[in-house]
Amino acid sequence: MNQAQTELNRLVTEVGKSVIGQQHVVTALVVGLITNGHILLEGLPGTAKTRSIKSLAERLNTSFGRIQFTPDLLPSDVTGTEIYQDVDGKPQLHFQAGPIFNSIVLADEINRAPAKVQAALLEAMAEGTVTVGGDSHKLPELFMVLATQNPIEQEGTYPLPEAQMDRFIMKVTVDYPEDDAERDIIRLVRNEERAAGGVNSSKQVDESESVTISTDSVFAARREMPEIEVSELVENYIVNLVMATRQPERYPESSLADWILVAHRHVLLLL
Repeated sequence: MNQAQTELNRLVTEVGKSVIGQQHVVTALVVGLITNGHILLEGLPGTAKTRSIKSLAERLNTSFGRIQFTPDLLPSDVTGTEIYQDVDGKPQLHFQAGPIFNSIVLADEINRAPAKVQAALLEAMAEGTVTVGGDSHKLPELFMVLATQNPIEQEGTYPLPEAQMDRFIMKVTVDYPEDDAERDIIRLVRNEERAAGGVNSSKQVDESESVTISTDSVFAARREMPEIEVSELVENYIVNLVMATRQPERYPESSLADWILVAHRHVLLLL
């Protein structure tokens, strides 16, 4: 196992210590990180969506920005705006960067803002740049949008347009944890509150919270990904899944799930 793998495995472990009962969410966030993709988390309030993203950002030695999406949010609140500044007695336009100019960006409750605000993320997520006032501004080399949203049936939500959904490499459904995990969460939160209040506890908050992972490991993993050998069977499986979403009439509704399951089992046999 090389250094990048070791560091990323450690990242999964460290984030998992702060996000109990949501291991699939932690794994998805790290997968998005090394594949240079953006992740959308959907779930009811109280399912640790925001906490998991903040925990990931805390473990990475990089910048973090948060955008709380609300119905009155403006596109300039996301991207930034040009303001006049007095330079040597002459007014000049100066670009004031918005929170999108961070490496890890939390777009919290993204579907609580109207479409024009959601669209402010399109160029940033697809091109890694932001255009304001005719000038293009480059985003950090490590740039990842981690968005959360409530189920669309919740009041005060706006459905994400297809173009916006297409910018995410993965949508992860976040459910409530099991009973045992809920008890562990109670203990974790109580320990955190004791630590914040300076009260000694027999169960101290894990010292690993101060551990950070270098972004060099992320870039190293990204460079190694194209070298991973992929069999033709896996490629066919990917194509079949994609075509099933584009042309579902190819597959009888009753047997589509069976075909996917069979293909999945064939892939597992090769691993």
